[in-house]
Amino acid sequence: MSLFGLNILLAVVWAALTASFTASSLLIGYILGYWALWLSKPLFKESNHYFGRTWRVLRLIGFFLYDLVVSSFRVAWDIVTPTHRSNPGIVEVPLDVKSDLELLLVTNLISLTPGTLSLDVSEDRKTLIVHAMFVDDPDALIAELKNGMERMVRECFE
Repeated sequence: MSLFGLNILLAVVWAALTASFTASSLLIGYILGYWALWLSKPLFKESNHYFGRTWRVLRLIGFFLYDLVVSSFRVAWDIVTPTHRSNPGIVEVPLDVKSDLELLLVTNLISLTPGTLSLDVSEDRKTLIVHAMFVDDPDALIAELKNGMERMVRECFE
């Protein structure tokens, strides 16, 4: 059994022991199971991969939530102020992601962020076409998307 499956099993066992199958009880069980597995890390060969990936996924979630809040305020500020600072445009972002799941995550996370929208992926799947609300410097926007969202998604699947 994989460590992730074992961690899920420990979360369900915790919920059964507490007789509370709520989301918070399962989350607490998952955290306690993660801690217990981390303590017994030398017993498992794949432990470094599992624990490293877990932190990378949490970092991606945190980065996305931060980007979501910042871009929401930026779009809202542009809407409520009398002077509009938006400079909409379309940019082509070269992609380094390989799998369908990585491509799906990158495109959806970009589209979920206010002010950006994934329009299309090229036939060879090496270019993502993005519409952005603030394209003052296209090269800076491309670098921001590549070094931010795409890089973090790639790290989660390493």
